[in-house]
Amino acid sequence: MNDGDVLFEFVRIGVQMRVAAIHSGTGIEVVVVVPSSATQSQMQQFALAKLKRKLAERPTPPERRLF
Repeated sequence: MNDGDVLFEFVRIGVQMRVAAIHSGTGIEVVVVVPSSATQSQMQQFALAKLKRKLAERPTPPERRLF
């Protein structure tokens, strides 16, 4: 991923954890809900994989030409 860091937010909901991953360069956010028994690293990997898929789905902007 280019042009930005990824920020993670963790919110416990009962026996589950809501994990949001936000790409700081674009502001795109995805959310996954995982068992709270997973490690923080596993939670981040799930959220990051979903974020990468979401970013890959974006149309590429047209090439800018300078005349």
